Amino acid sequence: MRENETVVDAHVHAPRLSTLKPAWLEWAERFAGPHPWRSAYDDDGDPVPELLDALFEAEGVDRALLFCEYSPRVTGIQPIEDLLPIVAYNPERFRMVANLNPHLHHPVAAEVERQLDLGAVALKLHPVHAGFSPREAELYPAFAVCAERGVPVITHSGTSSFPGSRAKFGDPELFLDVIEDFPDVQFVFAHGGRGWSYDTAAFLALAKPNVWLDLAGLPPRKLPEYYARFDFTRLASRFIFGTDWPGVPGASRNVAALREIGLPDDVLRDVLSGNAAKVFGI
Repeated sequence: MRENETVVDAHVHAPRLSTLKPAWLEWAERFAGPHPWRSAYDDDGDPVPELLDALFEAEGVDRALLFCEYSPRVTGIQPIEDLLPIVAYNPERFRMVANLNPHLHHPVAAEVERQLDLGAVALKLHPVHAGFSPREAELYPAFAVCAERGVPVITHSGTSSFPGSRAKFGDPELFLDVIEDFPDVQFVFAHGGRGWSYDTAAFLALAKPNVWLDLAGLPPRKLPEYYARFDFTRLASRFIFGTDWPGVPGASRNVAALREIGLPDDVLRDVLSGNAAKVFGI
């Protein structure tokens, strides 16, 4: 990383491995490559806060958003409470993101409030893994809580390779009514519409002032190809850096690759940290 360069990784998974389905571990090993992510875990498969903190320090990540996930159908139940020791060890570097599954949580507003009260700075929905449409009226009370508290909403967009996923629920267009009904809520399309939804996600990010794209799981060098139909520099002003750790060969490599695609310095700074500061307040 460059001196005085701030990096926010806005998409990190650091669950206890015992809570996961085998496909998650296969995904992590496949896409991490040589990155030593398991060095941050003990022999029981639990993340060790000081080791995780040191690893992110070595990768040049100043702030990281840690995701929980309640998706028993696909990846398993990863409780938000398992993240508390990591945040307690270094609350400056680590923040939590809540997760809601309407098949498990009822009433939804109460569950969102509970997780926000634990310290979460955003709400994540995973319609593809949890198997629901994000435009269901049942979710509106959860969005209302986020609007009242000034909390952004992250949603998985595009496809997923995990068995049991329902890719049809990853279409960003399903969020159109929600985006328009809650104009004061910032919405982040994780993975930028990965797969056949790049164009829809990009169009919404440019058309709606409360829509952003996170870059988790996307090879930086391929971004101009994925969004070839758009003014890339203009679209990049709506990007938020994220890696999908541990399914990535290190944050530092992705930052270096981003720097090589020729974005103006001010746009690159916003991608790496400025936009996350605006959306998440970190």
